[in-house]
Amino acid sequence: MRRIYVLAALVSLAGAAYAGPRSKGSFRSCDHGKCHRIPVLSGHNAPKGELRADPLDKPSGDIWLRAENLNEEVKVHIYKPDGSFDDAALAKLDDLFRDPKTGAVRAVRSELYEQLSRIYDRFGDNGSRPVVLVSGFRYLERDSSRHHHASAMDIRVPGVSIYELYKFAESLDAGGMGLGIYPTSGFIHVDFRAPGEPSYRWTDYSGHGGKAPTRRTMPARKPTS
Repeated sequence: MRRIYVLAALVSLAGAAYAGPRSKGSFRSCDHGKCHRIPVLSGHNAPKGELRADPLDKPSGDIWLRAENLNEEVKVHIYKPDGSFDDAALAKLDDLFRDPKTGAVRAVRSELYEQLSRIYDRFGDNGSRPVVLVSGFRYLERDSSRHHHASAMDIRVPGVSIYELYKFAESLDAGGMGLGIYPTSGFIHVDFRAPGEPSYRWTDYSGHGGKAPTRRTMPARKPTS
């Protein structure tokens, strides 16, 4: 049976909407003597016409995940031979997604693990590199955060541009997902929204702790494609 540790009453998934981090303000960016202000945080609802229309293929089920803050990793296959979820494998991932501050563990939304497997299928380079988990479940987070509801992950993949990673994650959204890109910190955020919420996108240039960049440099340039 899948292990679920509940340290407090479960918060309803229909809680307050989470539109992204609470960073504010802007910073100055200069290039060849020309300067302009860039918002630290900007976001918007994803147009329905840009969401995926075709059904997603089932992922391989393979995941190699390394938790950055825990210095731990697991390699699992999330499906049983009959195609149903393997609760023992999900429990190992749940433990790796645990809140590093409190040690609290909660059952992570299974569909998020399927998206994680799709990302690993695409960028794991045939099993030669893991996906790195920057942050998973956060017990002490505000209840409007999808991290608090065990329905979000911050990730990066060694050797892969976060813009390429973000673009692929966008291609997986058939509705109801939140995607954020953090150029300063070097990771992307992937979540499933609360029921009824639209897909959301944001860019956050703040660093760890929500502080805006102070150097007058151009942010990482998006690839043209």
